[in-house]
Amino acid sequence: MAAERELGPGAAAGDRGAAGGCPCSALPAPRQGLMEEARRRLREFDVGDKFCRLPLPRAAVLLPLVVRLGRLHLLLTVRSMQLRRSPGEVCFPGGKREATDDDDIDTALREAKEEVGLEPEKVEVICRLMPGIDKMNNLVTPVVGFVEDTFQVTPNPDEVSEVFVVPLEYFVKPLNYKAFSYETPSGYLTRIHCFTYDDQEHKRSFKIWGLTAHFAVFLALVIFGERPTFEVDYDLDNLMSSSENYFFNLYASIYERKKSNL
Repeated sequence: MAAERELGPGAAAGDRGAAGGCPCSALPAPRQGLMEEARRRLREFDVGDKFCRLPLPRAAVLLPLVVRLGRLHLLLTVRSMQLRRSPGEVCFPGGKREATDDDDIDTALREAKEEVGLEPEKVEVICRLMPGIDKMNNLVTPVVGFVEDTFQVTPNPDEVSEVFVVPLEYFVKPLNYKAFSYETPSGYLTRIHCFTYDDQEHKRSFKIWGLTAHFAVFLALVIFGERPTFEVDYDLDNLMSSSENYFFNLYASIYERKKSNL
């Protein structure tokens, strides 16, 4: 682990972003102010390496934020139909950690380059948010970063069939939303968010659900600091502590199931 990553939550992400050279200083004042406020709020929720020692296989995803027409947007991908796992589903760029990755940030940036051609130096990494656990029991860390809207997407057809963006506020004030309860294989009951987004550019609708929707909702809650138009599994007056409690309850249910199977 490189020395600069031992500075605690927030420091590693900030250092990496500065090294990435995102040309944000040249932005118009209103756009720069929007991004600066988002940076400030996100860094308050940076978990750093806090969960890195949990005994679960690791993965990471990049949550790429772009500014369009004065609004924050999230970049998402559609998995290729050639893939064996979850073909055609909406997700963030990301995947499993490899031995050559120094940390979750490396994993997310490497996967984003492989999947959509996003060079690591074009990402201003801001933070790592509260992780999630996918259906394969991988510990998935969301890495948040700003990307210039001029970025030219080059999807890898073996992994990605489409790339699109959604206004971030859609994940707190959606037009088409539903939720359902889901019991994990370990017996933990949780809420699954499901959004349908009508994309005018692609002239089609995208279904965003599961862990991808979970991360998008939490990101929007952090940045906007307002109550969504639907129920969430958090105490919104204590978002950081309640999101940590939510995660540890989920993790504990998996750990207990593993012990019972020994």
